[in-house]
Amino acid sequence: MKKWYENKAEERVVISSRVRLARNLSEYHFAGKMKDKECEALTQRVRGMAAAFEGKEGMKYYSCSVNKLSELEKTSLSEWCIISEHLAKKRQETALVLSEDEGISIMVNEEDHIRIQAVAPGENLEAAYTRAMQVDECLEELGYAYDERYGYLTTSPLNVGTGMRASFLVFLPAITMADKIQKLADEIGKYGVMIHGISGEGTKTQGYLYRILNRKTLGCTEREIIENLRQILGEVAGQEQKYREYLCSTNADEIEDKVYRSFGVLRYAKKISTEDALALLAQIKLGRDMGMLKVNPDLNLYEQMIRIQPANLQKICGKSMNRTQRELYRGEYLNQLMKM
Repeated sequence: MKKWYENKAEERVVISSRVRLARNLSEYHFAGKMKDKECEALTQRVRGMAAAFEGKEGMKYYSCSVNKLSELEKTSLSEWCIISEHLAKKRQETALVLSEDEGISIMVNEEDHIRIQAVAPGENLEAAYTRAMQVDECLEELGYAYDERYGYLTTSPLNVGTGMRASFLVFLPAITMADKIQKLADEIGKYGVMIHGISGEGTKTQGYLYRILNRKTLGCTEREIIENLRQILGEVAGQEQKYREYLCSTNADEIEDKVYRSFGVLRYAKKISTEDALALLAQIKLGRDMGMLKVNPDLNLYEQMIRIQPANLQKICGKSMNRTQRELYRGEYLNQLMKM
């Protein structure tokens, strides 16, 4: 079965839509006070629900104990944003339940007992929400910690209420080049929405990729969160298009030169670092989006941004490598990719 990121041509601005639900079970202590036996019992119960998820969705589900995986496997899953770095570092019993298309991942015993994550390609928050709620309905029978006044109870007060974080992963090269990201963050912050780097709040952006998500979870419904995000996304996408048109009208030759230089480096460089590769692939995507460079339209450049990261690159190669070996192999990998 194809993965979620392989089912649709890559869009110009919105890479993906994601819904995350934070849930806790009423019969267990919250994560900070859980004993080892509680962690083991919790993970076994959630992993035992895989058959119910398969019945709802008609696809296979797989599960594993994350704490028993190798560091390479955990880092690879983290690079794909299937699990969080927080889960990868935990020493107590933890688990992952993952759908065959990787569109649903359930982290068990992370910050909360259960973190349901649903991802859909492009601007399709409704599809991600529907899938997340199907899984949520299955898990609800385990007995959620819920208060009639406050809603779903979570480890962090910031997630109390709906327990939902909805987001769009967006590609914003023109706004970034215009040095307008902070201004954008200030503007959308007035509407309960924030923007940060792909790896989380306070992180530096890579490849012009950002995540736009709701800040507020209490005192609003899931539908209100989704509708608010949709409206904000429309404004952000409009600004990005405006700045791309401005770049074309004022600096087209300079932008095109950077795009072709990036292509040349990716096509012929002998060794490339992760940081450089991400920046160069982002330039290629911008050039393709703006019609400056003809690159295979079926080539998903976001997917390649993940594949060339350290852990996933080693998985492609099939062996462990040091930094220099990775940079050499990454160069060879990207050289071949740009032949397409």
